[in-house]
Amino acid sequence: MAIKVGDRLPSATFTVMTAEGPKPKTTDEIFKGKKVVLFAVPGAFTPTCSNNHLPGFVKNADAIKAKGIDTIAVTGVNDVFVMSAWKKASNADAVEFLADGSAAFAKAVGITADLTERGLGLRSGRYSMVVEDGVVKTLNVEEGPGKAEASGADNLLKSL
Repeated sequence: MAIKVGDRLPSATFTVMTAEGPKPKTTDEIFKGKKVVLFAVPGAFTPTCSNNHLPGFVKNADAIKAKGIDTIAVTGVNDVFVMSAWKKASNADAVEFLADGSAAFAKAVGITADLTERGLGLRSGRYSMVVEDGVVKTLNVEEGPGKAEASGADNLLKSL
């Protein structure tokens, strides 16, 4: 069953790249006591994710943070090295990249996309949410993997 507005995020551990290398980062560390925009992508470096979804959040980062958001984060079912390379290639310093390499978080929130036929396996579905102190306040789930409209930064900004 997919997560919904009013639900608490499940406990999970992502991997983030630090100056010292890959490190675990828990949902408590990311969300506890904070107001966070989290968006999820099916895959780093894929066309819709790289050309539309991520750039919208990078472009609108200042406007989003001006609405009281502490952190803008992206998660995807990719390893931490790919997520780190994607961050660098996209000049996305305003966004925190959370690797969900085994799809544990995607499965826990119940928003997955089976892209096996495209050679990508099980991935995260595309969505965006506003999370306050670990509780989902806004949730925008995309109907298909090739679009980033409902879950895009422009739409999310309207809801803040």
